[in-house]
Amino acid sequence: MQKDAYTLILEAIDAGLYKPGDRLVESELAERFGVSRTPVREALQRLETQSMLTRDGRSLIVASLDHNQLAELYAVRTELEGLAARLAARHATEEEMRVLRSMVDEDKALLGGDPRTLSRANKRFHKQIHLASHNRFLVQQLDLVHRSMALMATTSFAAEGRDAIGLAEHDAIVAAIETRDGEAAYQALRGHISKAF
Repeated sequence: MQKDAYTLILEAIDAGLYKPGDRLVESELAERFGVSRTPVREALQRLETQSMLTRDGRSLIVASLDHNQLAELYAVRTELEGLAARLAARHATEEEMRVLRSMVDEDKALLGGDPRTLSRANKRFHKQIHLASHNRFLVQQLDLVHRSMALMATTSFAAEGRDAIGLAEHDAIVAAIETRDGEAAYQALRGHISKAF
């Protein structure tokens, strides 16, 4: 399946190719992604209505979140992630639990390594919990929240010593899901996100 201009630009922002404050130029994007300018223009308009981009005079730049917006985003993320963990404890299949457990084990090998690799592993882990909730509406909402997270300057996994603590928290979240303890999973994931904030 070929990706549309919207997805390509979003992924580039998510990967940090375009950071908050960077100017997005229609012709450059069209050239970079090998698509014509019309879908790029439409994608930029869509991203602007979703507040991923903002106007600076005549240019469109990647939006950045101010502290209040960040606090609001984290308030929503904390509850939705907690809900996903609670539902995962209820609905995750044995296979999904095995995948989560192996992710935690594999991520231990990444400790002290490249923060970007850890950040990607962290995203994969959270996405796996979202999917294990077996609630498509919740997954959609969390996708939106995680998309907005790309507008933050840095990831908490870049913080010194945060990776080992974060992984220990992942371990506790998976343990709660494995024992089907929805409340413990909810609290563990909420606590994990609050500390990250």
